[in-house]
Amino acid sequence: MPDRTIPIADLRYDGGVPTLAPDARAPEGRFADRLGRRLHDLRISVTDRCNFRCTYCMPKAVFGRDYAFLPQSSLLSFEEITRVAAIFVAHGVEKIRLTGGEPLLRKHLDRLVGMLAQLRTEAGERPELTLTTNGALLRRQARALRDAGLDRLTVSLDSLDDAVFRRMNDADFPVSDVLEGIAAAGQAGVERTKVNMVVKRGVNDDGIVPMAAHFRGGPHIVRFIEFMDVGSSNGWRLDDVVPSAEVIRRLDQAFGIEPISPNYPGEVAQRWRYRDGGGEIGVISSVTRPFCADCSRARLSTEGKLFTCLFATHGHDLRALLRNGVDDAGLAAAIAAIWGDRDDRYSALRSSATVGLRKVEMSYIGG
Repeated sequence: MPDRTIPIADLRYDGGVPTLAPDARAPEGRFADRLGRRLHDLRISVTDRCNFRCTYCMPKAVFGRDYAFLPQSSLLSFEEITRVAAIFVAHGVEKIRLTGGEPLLRKHLDRLVGMLAQLRTEAGERPELTLTTNGALLRRQARALRDAGLDRLTVSLDSLDDAVFRRMNDADFPVSDVLEGIAAAGQAGVERTKVNMVVKRGVNDDGIVPMAAHFRGGPHIVRFIEFMDVGSSNGWRLDDVVPSAEVIRRLDQAFGIEPISPNYPGEVAQRWRYRDGGGEIGVISSVTRPFCADCSRARLSTEGKLFTCLFATHGHDLRALLRNGVDDAGLAAAIAAIWGDRDDRYSALRSSATVGLRKVEMSYIGG
């Protein structure tokens, strides 16, 4: 497919809503940004609500009982989500991830999965459909999601120690229920789940080796994530970060591991495998080894704002375009112009000044 990107000169803003100049041309082919990075992944947040209050994401001090979440009318409908996703798939997106908040709180989510499963690229292929969840409701929904077309799951699990896990999720939720959810997904046919562990020094870093050991030899892939300065509510400090290099050293000493090649350009996790054939693990190193140069991910928020970086300070209102009657060509042109002007490199340029910026919260935009 040929590359065609709408120049930013064709994009205007009216009250924060992106609009196009009258003579703007409809885009063709794959979208590329200012640094030549092509779209590959679309992450869609389907709700800003969550049943956990993880300290690194939705601390109770901010997201307490009186916190005002978005009303139902503000959320994109499944039809609106599918329409936007279809534009992205037509212009290069090969993987769609549903996120939140906690996406399984959105009613009838399997229906959305079924709608997205009908999308096809120009080559006639279906995009990969994935879901990130805390696992609390997974046991009850895994079968319906798989039957609807879900390909893969990522489950957040920050500790196998029940007391540590309950402290971190701050909702008194037991680790056993998450493990049962992962097992239920496997029984439903989602066999290779990715298990994400956010590592904080002095909080759960003593669980790195036990976590790896628990899943070693099985089909699931554990990924250890550096504690990141997403949003403005999690009290991030560099001293709390356990560098991925340290995680790798611990795992190599315990089991013996070696690096392997990425599955595709722009993959966020560095892949490693056990030398004895015991499986694969990964590390995500946004703080110490930024991967901005290959970032190919766009994010659609719960209420239809398009964000071009996880650490963004603002988004672009696609919902207004949708509800004001824009046609598919105009919607595609707006998305192409937004992506075409993208030059985000937050992690590569991280400094004390950028850390202090008021950024969008991860619970709103998805991880």
